Amino acid sequence: MRFPIPKLHCSTWVFLIIFVFFFSTSKSDPRISEAGQFCRNSTHTSDSNFIPNFIDAMESISNSVNEKQWGEYSITSPAPKLYAFAQCHSDLSPKDCSTCFAISRTKLPKCLPSTSARIYLDGCFLAYDDLDFSGQALDEDHKNVKCGSPVDFSKDNYMKEGYNLKVRDVIGNLTKKAEGNEGFALVRQRGGVESVYALAQCWRTISDKGCRDCLEEAGKILRGCLPGKQGRAMLAGCYMRYSTARFYDIEEEEEANGNADLWHVLAVIIAGMVISVLSLFGFIMAYRKLQKMTGVDKYSIGTSTSPHKNSLNFKYEMLEKATDYFNASRKLGQGGAGSVFKGTLPDGSNVAVKRLFFNTRQWAFGLQQCSIEGPESLLVYEYVPTKSLNQILFGRGTEQVLSWQQRFNIISGIAEGLVYLHESYSEKIIHRDRKSSNILLDEDLTPKIADFGLARCVGPDKSHLSTGIAGTLGYMAPEYLVRGQLTDKADVYAFGVLVLEIVCGRKNHVFIEGSHSVLYSVYKHYRANTITESVDAMLKGEYSKREASNVLQIGLLCTQASLALRPSMSEVVHMLTDKM
Repeated sequence: MRFPIPKLHCSTWVFLIIFVFFFSTSKSDPRISEAGQFCRNSTHTSDSNFIPNFIDAMESISNSVNEKQWGEYSITSPAPKLYAFAQCHSDLSPKDCSTCFAISRTKLPKCLPSTSARIYLDGCFLAYDDLDFSGQALDEDHKNVKCGSPVDFSKDNYMKEGYNLKVRDVIGNLTKKAEGNEGFALVRQRGGVESVYALAQCWRTISDKGCRDCLEEAGKILRGCLPGKQGRAMLAGCYMRYSTARFYDIEEEEEANGNADLWHVLAVIIAGMVISVLSLFGFIMAYRKLQKMTGVDKYSIGTSTSPHKNSLNFKYEMLEKATDYFNASRKLGQGGAGSVFKGTLPDGSNVAVKRLFFNTRQWAFGLQQCSIEGPESLLVYEYVPTKSLNQILFGRGTEQVLSWQQRFNIISGIAEGLVYLHESYSEKIIHRDRKSSNILLDEDLTPKIADFGLARCVGPDKSHLSTGIAGTLGYMAPEYLVRGQLTDKADVYAFGVLVLEIVCGRKNHVFIEGSHSVLYSVYKHYRANTITESVDAMLKGEYSKREASNVLQIGLLCTQASLALRPSMSEVVHMLTDKM
């Protein structure tokens, strides 16, 4: 028998939080606080290749960072030249490194279209430049410091001098230790008025001598922060930090002493006592709540006076059973707002049930019903039994090759769907994350636009929204990526990229030696009057060259750098349906 899940009271939440805090198997901290971000004054204003080159660099480095926690990339053709580098601090776990890099990657575009930018987070570093900075340890243009507020010694000069001496000693030891440890070191000194914790990290691309020179210079800069509680030195080839508060997780060998072990034992004992009391209290509160609910179908909507609820709402328990209580084996995927599960209703029909992370507003095609009165909000969608466009086009080992007519129909269907979003409501609905994995195909290969977790509405009285950047690099329009200016033309740009991917059978960013993005390759063929050479070779020439040429040109038109030059989606539909 399955009981309804009671809502948790505050005391129960406190218990859960403490339980997770003390019994987590790892102490994860990606250290994503921003130490500093620096943008060069000069900018790329007219070169249309700069943004594509930047996107290529970020995607390539992302793969390297996920694999080995650092990466570098350079592109010299097409102009302008672009060099990029990223590295996590050596004490971060691979998971925390990926998180830190992902955050730095979302922050760095704030500098665009600057020709050079660097961002230092407390756990990682990311930079790009139009000049090759590999191996550069010191640069007067990249010498920055961030000092904390001074320690209050209440006019006790003796304690102040003792603290300053301790920090200087830690910084000196840090440099020596890093020299013999591949450019990384952690040092701690405890006792006295304040404990001091410090970290040093050299970048992988500089020499041993360059690392030593950089850390010595960083140490000189940090001594100028005294008697500050903390300081961060951000140089061309290294990063150094000290603080009176501990900011890293791993233990230094020389400091792993008996006192630390004693405190760990005491912490576990105290935690056990607190958890025992709170768990008993939480159980009592949950039991009382369950007693009150016994015999009452709390989530039933059969007697609702609202005809809207009667027509749109499921019982929560029905959806629980339909998804086998949200069994992982029934999980179809996960979007920005929640996880999606396959559900089988009592009448045998299949539905897709979205379990929302938060009570977010969801715009979507195929929304059939919902459940909003249970312990969490659920949305019920039409179940699409096939795969995403991404799986069919790019999936490994796929045996299905889409014909030209199927590709054309998919492109037309997506265009019509975007017209519906942009023009069928008083407010324009901008999807913001239009890509192949967010296009679902049913048994007839009819496209369904999915995952509206990032969608935004623009009222009729507004020309655009100014918003934070969200979406997928490679599909983001330049004006949105650089200035955060969001209009329906951002969806048009993403649609254009998607069109080129569908026709060419290749993702916009696949890093093969000597290759370029699909967008650049198609444009290059267009200039050479050989545009149909971009068409997917898997079609073996079985397509109308005239039709393929026109569709590719529509894709290029939609990806114009200037949003004013891009057509509206209704104009795109007209161009597609007007017999070419």
